[in-house]
Amino acid sequence: MIRVQNLVKTFGTVTAVNDVSFDVAAGEIFAFLGPNGAGKTTTIKMLTTLLRPTSGTIELDGLDPQKRQNDARQRFGIVFQDPSLDGELTALENMEIHGVLYHVPHKVRKQRTEELLNLFELWERRNDQVKKFSGGMKRRLEIARGFLHTPRILFLDEPTLGLDPQSRNQLWNHVKKVNEAENVTVFLTTHYMDEADRVAHRIGIIDHGKLVTQGTPKEIKEQTGSESLEDAFLKLTGSNIRDESANSTDQLRQFAKMWSKR
Repeated sequence: MIRVQNLVKTFGTVTAVNDVSFDVAAGEIFAFLGPNGAGKTTTIKMLTTLLRPTSGTIELDGLDPQKRQNDARQRFGIVFQDPSLDGELTALENMEIHGVLYHVPHKVRKQRTEELLNLFELWERRNDQVKKFSGGMKRRLEIARGFLHTPRILFLDEPTLGLDPQSRNQLWNHVKKVNEAENVTVFLTTHYMDEADRVAHRIGIIDHGKLVTQGTPKEIKEQTGSESLEDAFLKLTGSNIRDESANSTDQLRQFAKMWSKR
């Protein structure tokens, strides 16, 4: 469902993603892990047509997303780290706008909205403004909305950031239900190793722009002689604190230099 071969992204002299290759099968939940600034978000932006690769190839459900952007965008849903709901609108209105933008027929849109809001336990609050929702409810709504147009792939970029353990657990239970019922491929990033261990079928770990390992959680723990995925992660990536903002600033400076020369 996702095939990445020798993917590279540079910003001037900064290499954010360096010769990364991996495959994700249809219906698989794949966790893409790494420290701050390791290249996770840059990779997702290339997979979802927001950034053009410097070199390498990407296939989404057999499509090249750079050559067939609109077709590729119809095949996936995405939930970013930053909130994207309109707080002044109701849950139902947020779903409706998304369905219209993706050209989901009215009858299908209505049926899917009710099914998903029920599944994510939001149907009773469908007519409430989103600004009145808790953080966990907003995240559940964003993910329900991402499933509305029946995507083949759903990208989740740190979807449980800042949520309490109960909300995180509830959210992943809902995602797994849709994954199993509709065979949706889920590509996720997270800093919570426990949920990656529990939810993901396979894991890829990226560090300094390079993919350092991939496999099932069990295989990665055995490979590193670790009892937990967190211990395995630290052995593979080190224990030093990373400054994501510094890395992003370097990339922006290089991009600004490139733009000024145009």
